[in-house]
Amino acid sequence: MLSLNHVIDKIKQVTTARKQRDGAGTPPRIVSRAEHNISRKVISPSALKVLYTLKDAGYDAYLVGGCVRDILLGYEPKDFDIATNALPEQVHQLFRRSRMIGRRFKLVHVRFGRNEIIEVATFRAPPEAENQQDGRIMQDNVYGTLEQDAWRRDFTINALYYNIADFTIVDYTGGIADLQQGLIRLIGEQRVRYREDPVRMLRALRFKAKLGLALESVTEKHITELAALLKDIPPARLFDETLKLYLSGQAVQTHQLLCQYGIFEALFPQTAACLQTEGHEEARRLLMGALENTDRRLQQGKPVTPAFLFAAILWAPLRQRWLQLSQKMSDMPAIQRAAGDILAEQIQLVAIPKRFSLVTRDIWTLQPRLARRQGKRAFALLLHPKFRAGYDFLALRAEAGEPLQALTEWWTNFQQASATEQAEMVKNLPDAAPAKRKSRRRRRRRPAAKKPE
Repeated sequence: MLSLNHVIDKIKQVTTARKQRDGAGTPPRIVSRAEHNISRKVISPSALKVLYTLKDAGYDAYLVGGCVRDILLGYEPKDFDIATNALPEQVHQLFRRSRMIGRRFKLVHVRFGRNEIIEVATFRAPPEAENQQDGRIMQDNVYGTLEQDAWRRDFTINALYYNIADFTIVDYTGGIADLQQGLIRLIGEQRVRYREDPVRMLRALRFKAKLGLALESVTEKHITELAALLKDIPPARLFDETLKLYLSGQAVQTHQLLCQYGIFEALFPQTAACLQTEGHEEARRLLMGALENTDRRLQQGKPVTPAFLFAAILWAPLRQRWLQLSQKMSDMPAIQRAAGDILAEQIQLVAIPKRFSLVTRDIWTLQPRLARRQGKRAFALLLHPKFRAGYDFLALRAEAGEPLQALTEWWTNFQQASATEQAEMVKNLPDAAPAKRKSRRRRRRRPAAKKPE
């Protein structure tokens, strides 16, 4: 027998799916300026300039999405997105410093200064059948009305529109009510919407961790079941989404949610396979330590490099492969080959650009080098451009329980010592173990050719 809540959820699901399909429904809820806390004082001056330029040119212009949601919840938005009935070409003509981007759906980026970009999107209509493949939307340049655009968005809390014309909020999907109840609700029929764009599963978990909201039961239901759909998403897009997941200030909580719903296994199968087996306790602690450190640095306003994050996430399979190869070759060639193997497999799912993967490799290959300090090696390593990252990773390994405390302490003291003290520290080191030399096979000489008689 179905529960009342289940019946209510099913009714809402069917209703929103029908509204999403035909763009018709009940009139929106209009929240007057006196009823909400959004003020132009908390909106980026650049976003206001874009809104007023569109309005003065005779177009509708709305702030939409995460910036509206965050302000209503009391957070400071990082980005400001705008929705309009102006076509991309018309928006582009209004702003000198703008460019059109996107294949799947055309957008206009309006640039201010060096770093600020305001994204402007034209209202979308429901996708046409010929632009879909296996449920996924492949092309989406079908423009529509404000109402159609609202029902096309992913979550109700992201479908709220701030109207610059009269400072009201337009709510077609019940986003205000869901914010008040602390719910993340997917718009439309969940399986269909997740298949249209599987990245919505990542966004749902990111919002849960970031905003402290709960997943509505039907929205939550299909995430674990459909996690494998992420393999069809372009690896470059998953790289961008991974950075949002882990570099938003809630890396620890987000990671726990990714593991709970089977998403981490879909993104990082090599690591997931290692961490699910015995003998990887240090690697588990290292990863959590790295994520805690990431959150702490972001809270302190310090920079975080994705290279260090990926070095920690992929350390378990890297270390396993390194130990396997070390049975056949010396440490340095073994770790170099292991790094190549692990990264080559990982980028098939989550593309890691070379500017980060090369640093990740440096962090890994510095680990065996930091154990060899005799002669001039310690002084040379101090000058390595990625020494600090390699040393921090060594310290993280020691904190996680690997037997590296003495080595980490030595390097900590070496960096703080005077030149004379450094020379003495190196002098007091035990002699390095002789390197293994591969036995060379003797080449047989060919018998000399007989001279013709």
